[in-house]
Amino acid sequence: MAKKILIIGGVAGGATAATRLRRLSEEDQIILFEKGEYISFANCGLPYHIGGVIKDRENLLLQTVEGMEKQYNLDIRNFSEVTKIDSENKTVTVYHHQTKQSYEESFDQLILSTGAKAITPPIAGLQEASNVFSLRNIPDMDLIKDYIAKNQVKTATVIGGGFIGLEMMENLRELDIQVQLVEMAPQVMPNVDFEMAQQIHQQMNLHGVNLILNDGLKEFQEAGKRLVLTSGKILQSDLTILSIGVTPENALAKEAGLELGFRGGIKVDTKFQTSAKDIYAIGDVIEVPDFVTKEATNIPLAWPANRQGRLVADVINGLAIDYPGTMGTSVAKVFELTIAATGNTERLLKQKGIAYHVVHVHPNSHAGYYPGASPIHLKLLFGQDGKILGAQAIGIEGVEKRIDVIATAMRFGGKAADLASVELSYAPPYSSAKDPVNMLGYTADNLLQGKVQTIQWHEVDALLKADAFFLDIREEFELATGQLATSAWIPLNQLRQRLVELPKDQTIYVYCQVG
Repeated sequence: MAKKILIIGGVAGGATAATRLRRLSEEDQIILFEKGEYISFANCGLPYHIGGVIKDRENLLLQTVEGMEKQYNLDIRNFSEVTKIDSENKTVTVYHHQTKQSYEESFDQLILSTGAKAITPPIAGLQEASNVFSLRNIPDMDLIKDYIAKNQVKTATVIGGGFIGLEMMENLRELDIQVQLVEMAPQVMPNVDFEMAQQIHQQMNLHGVNLILNDGLKEFQEAGKRLVLTSGKILQSDLTILSIGVTPENALAKEAGLELGFRGGIKVDTKFQTSAKDIYAIGDVIEVPDFVTKEATNIPLAWPANRQGRLVADVINGLAIDYPGTMGTSVAKVFELTIAATGNTERLLKQKGIAYHVVHVHPNSHAGYYPGASPIHLKLLFGQDGKILGAQAIGIEGVEKRIDVIATAMRFGGKAADLASVELSYAPPYSSAKDPVNMLGYTADNLLQGKVQTIQWHEVDALLKADAFFLDIREEFELATGQLATSAWIPLNQLRQRLVELPKDQTIYVYCQVG
C-alpha cells in the first residue's frame, strides 16, 4: 500500500531522505517542506563564496525545486513552514510565507530534519548593531557578502573558533580584511586537543590574525563598531561574525511533546524513531550515540545528516538497519594547514574517566627524498585493550587520508596495533614504505607490549623541576630548534659507543626531533 510521507526540512538530511525514499518506492507520496527558498545547498561552501574562492554562487545550489520535483517525482514546497505537529491525529499545520495562508496536511510517516540554529546569547547592544551576522544558510551568506561590498570593511571580528569561525576568519583574510578572532576557550577547534591546536594558532599568527583566547564578548557599543570583551579589552570592528556554536532547532518537536535529550536534541532509537509512533528525526536536530562511549550527544556535521537521511528511508521501507553511532570524523582547512580528527579527544576521555594510552608521531607526508615532503603531526588515543578511541592529525598534505584510514579501522573494530599491518598504497610522491598510519601502529604496539614507556608534553616541566635526566639524541644540525635546559646530548650515531656516559641509577628520558 502506498504511504504518504512528509519531510520537514531539506539540505543534507531531508533532501537525501526524499530522494532515497523515491528510489525505494515509486508509489509513495513524498512531500518535502522547507521554510526558506533553498531546499538543497552546499552549506559547507558558504564561507568560500564570501571569500571569493568559490566564484559562482549557483554552484552552491545543489538542487532546485523544479529540478528535484522533475527528476524524482517529489512534491517540494519551499517557503512552507510547518508550525505544528499533531502526533495523535497524524497531521501537520503548514504556513506558506508568500500566500500568508495556513493549511493542514496528513501523514502516514513524518521525518523531522529541522537542523540546528546559531547560538545567539543575549549580548548587550546586539539589537542596535547592524554589522553583526551569523552564517547558516544562503540568505545569511548573501547578507554578509553584500555588507562587505557596500561598507568598505577593513576590520572584522570573528567570535568563536569552531569550524565556521575558522573558515570565516580565513576567507575574510582572503579579502585582505584585518581579522581578530575571539575564543573563550584556551584553544580554537575543540575537536582536537590543546597541544595539537598550537599548530593552528601559529598558522593564524603567520597570516596576521589577532587571536584572543580565554576571553569572550560582553557588549556591543557604537552600533556594533566597538566591542567590549569580558576581560575589559576593547576592539574596533567594521564587521562581526558570531560563530559561537549551534543548538538543535527543536521548537516544533518540543511543542509536539517529543522526548528531548539533556542538550536539546530529539531522542531517537537506532532506527531514528522518536517517542511518537511513525515520527522520525535525523540530522543536527537529534541526539546520537557517541560511537566510542555510546553516550548520547549532539554532533552537527554534514556527513552524519546525509547518512541518516538515507538510513531513515530504508527503515520506513522495512529494511533492517541499526545506526551504530557517530564518530565525528571531520576535516578543516586553515590557510595552508589541514586538520582532521575522528573519535574522542583526550580531553573528553579524561572527563568521562575512560582509561587510555596516547602516542604522537611526526612522520613526513611522503618519502623524504622526494621533493615537497612535510611533517604530519599524528595523535592516537587507544584503550588498555588496544581499542582505538580517537585520532587527530595536522599537516600540509596527506592529513585527511590518514584519519580516514583510522576512522575505517575504528568503525570495523580494529585495534591500535592493527594499524601496523594495514596495507596502504605507496609511491614516493604519496607516502613512505612505512606509511604514517603504520608508524602509529608500530608505536602503539611497542607501548602496549611494554617495549617502551612514554611521557607526554604536559609532564616535561615537572620532570625538569625534579632534575630528571633527559637525553637529546638529535644530530648537531637539528639543535638549532632548541634544547631542554638540563639535557645531555649524544647524537644517535654515537650512542652505542658512549653508553658509559649515561647514569645507571636514574630513569633516562630520551627525545629526538620528533618526540
